[in-house]
Amino acid sequence: MPLANLHNHQMYYETHGEGVPVLVQGGWGSFCHGAHHHLPRGIADNYQAIIIDYRGLYESTDDINIPSSIDMYAEDAIQLLEHLGHTSGTHLIGLVGMGACISQTMAIKRPDLVRSMTNMGAWSDATDPLFREQMQLFLDVHQKIGWEAFQRFVCMMSFRPDYYNKNQKKLLGENGPWRELNGRLQAHERFINACLNHNVTSQLASVSCPSLIIHSHMDTVTGPRMTKPIEHGIPNAVGLDLQEFAHVVAGKEQKIEFCEIILDWLKKN
Repeated sequence: MPLANLHNHQMYYETHGEGVPVLVQGGWGSFCHGAHHHLPRGIADNYQAIIIDYRGLYESTDDINIPSSIDMYAEDAIQLLEHLGHTSGTHLIGLVGMGACISQTMAIKRPDLVRSMTNMGAWSDATDPLFREQMQLFLDVHQKIGWEAFQRFVCMMSFRPDYYNKNQKKLLGENGPWRELNGRLQAHERFINACLNHNVTSQLASVSCPSLIIHSHMDTVTGPRMTKPIEHGIPNAVGLDLQEFAHVVAGKEQKIEFCEIILDWLKKN
């Protein structure tokens, strides 16, 4: 079991494949424990994919006496890369929310570690009133009604309508998306606190690595309203508009398209 004691907690992580390291971080969940097949296909065939459990998920412990912040989660990831000996040249891929924010902070704090950065479903400033209300409602539903209601709500908000309508029964349930938060309300509370206090827009100009910022136009939570400022704030960032993509990449055709985008970006950088 790959565990590392670092930054005042025990972190569970996995590596898949060999080659240039690629740290992939998602939202309030995990690509570990058999879920690595959800990674963009081809990454583990051509690179060393690194995936982690955030604090409070599965085997990763937490110290609740330390206030949660994106900076804290970023320092966790930084220390893991150092633990693995990856002190330069790691690609960062941040998807569906918090992982993208963590990647931003890593690129700001430790540019020496970062080879490139990809952001999708992200924000650099959490002061947008609609965004804050959406995030708070996700937590309110979990706290007051329960995890099952939260899963229904977040799935409804995160997938394209056509995909949700065809796959509702498959999506919902204890083996569906956001299953990692089932029974882990405290971890969710700490994630939300970190997300709502993330504001690095004024620091984006210091990001020096090649950066790909993906704008998903059917994303009702972190759509272009939230992602365009990231592209505009990072010098020489590359923006990519995906008109038919929602918060979560879903369906065979979109997954293939997304994988091609990611592999092409990594190959160029």
